[in-house]
Amino acid sequence: MTDRKQINFTIVPDEGGAGAERTYANFCAIAHTPFDFTLTFCEVLPLSEKEIRDAEAEHIVRAPVKARVVMPVQFIPTLIAALQENLRIFSESHTPPPSPERGGVH
Repeated sequence: MTDRKQINFTIVPDEGGAGAERTYANFCAIAHTPFDFTLTFCEVLPLSEKEIRDAEAEHIVRAPVKARVVMPVQFIPTLIAALQENLRIFSESHTPPPSPERGGVH
């Protein structure tokens, strides 16, 4: 029988590799199957007058897909936890302290 050695390591992004460019998205559609989650990132730009009329008639606005990421179901709880932790850190560092004149929240 072969003894398996456990190795602890941290995965970090390799910024020099292919696909290292940033892509802006301000909308994310999420779908899932029993096996994976698909996050489809889009960029929604301000609508023209024609697009507004079309949206009023069809109740649909089409946005160009910028990236589509498929992740295994097992990865989703870790993704949610990481997003929550980063949002907590962001909120703590970007929320101004309450002003003394207004008092605290009760």
